[in-house]
Amino acid sequence: MERMNDASVVKQQYANANNLNIRISIHDKYSTNKQGFGNWIVSNYRIEQGFRVLELGCGTGSMWQNRDALIEKCSELVLTDLSEGMLTTAKSSVGNYGNVTFQVVDIQDIPYENEAFDIVIANMMLYHVPDIGKALSEVRRVLRKDGCFYCATYGEHGIMNYLSKILSVYSIQDKTNKAFTLQNGFEILNKTFAHVERLEYRDSLAVTDIDDMVAYIFSFADITSLDCVPKEEIKAELIKHTLNGVLDVPKEYGMFISS
Repeated sequence: MERMNDASVVKQQYANANNLNIRISIHDKYSTNKQGFGNWIVSNYRIEQGFRVLELGCGTGSMWQNRDALIEKCSELVLTDLSEGMLTTAKSSVGNYGNVTFQVVDIQDIPYENEAFDIVIANMMLYHVPDIGKALSEVRRVLRKDGCFYCATYGEHGIMNYLSKILSVYSIQDKTNKAFTLQNGFEILNKTFAHVERLEYRDSLAVTDIDDMVAYIFSFADITSLDCVPKEEIKAELIKHTLNGVLDVPKEYGMFISS
């Protein structure tokens, strides 16, 4: 179960919103923390009136849905992604605002001038970046000296780690991309930013429809070791680990705030 850094794999995974929507859906339906990870992330943003904000890897744009007041605070909100397909979905999700623009951007080569933004955001995407050092250098360059960089990520002891253990009969290993996690993110960010703060989001999944978890597992195109395993067989194995019809799955998510 691995999210690889290879650009072709990333583009395949995120060519459109289908796989991402499957993953978002399981969190929406079964998370035990009802605040929601996205709401929690946004609650930590400190966007002041007139700020210029850049989001790298905006995905479906769902983080900005129904946040009129926050968007209106921005003098400009630039939503970017490496995938044109994702940006098409984001435009539909966010809607039309005079201060919001959409653009295909590679975080390793950000096409904006030095110190252009008060806030830069890169959630759940840094582990995909081939050269994180170069990417963070670009973020620091376009961020004003007193600006903030927000980046959410996962930990090394969450969903994939758990699934690899209970599906070990299929020789599944936890190969989750650990290039940027809650465990190593502080050290990586500290090479570029003077101040780094780590925040942790407490949550888990209580899954009652195992078919949803099966869909989640198979939404990762790079789980090649499961290609020849019938989905019903995976479902049966997951059911063995339920208690009173519920599959309890640990989650480990959080974010870093750097300046």
